[in-house]
Amino acid sequence: MKPQAYIRIRIPNGDDFAIGPGKATLLEAIQRAGSISAAGRELKMSYRRAWLLVESMNRCFREPLVTTATGGRSGGGAQITDRGLDVLTRFRAMEAKARAAVEVDVDYLSRLLARMPRAS
Repeated sequence: MKPQAYIRIRIPNGDDFAIGPGKATLLEAIQRAGSISAAGRELKMSYRRAWLLVESMNRCFREPLVTTATGGRSGGGAQITDRGLDVLTRFRAMEAKARAAVEVDVDYLSRLLARMPRAS
């Protein structure tokens, strides 16, 4: 089995990260589910954790990446803004470019690795 290398890109802003792999995955889940709580359930994270990540992203960017509607009879919800979709698309493109840039080197180093048993 070929070893899988991965690259983690994070964009810092002050003491926080404006966007990274986990926040991008959360944006995708919100886009699919239409709510922060449903996205959190999908990703097996608490609503509070998902909400804190959304707040962090919205605070870090000049425009919000996610907007919310309060609950009630018709229910609440969340949606990715145009800026959020732009940030998500650009971030995923950056990840793809980074993977492509190191692919040959990763393949080379992978061929040099000793076979190690997986930890259980």
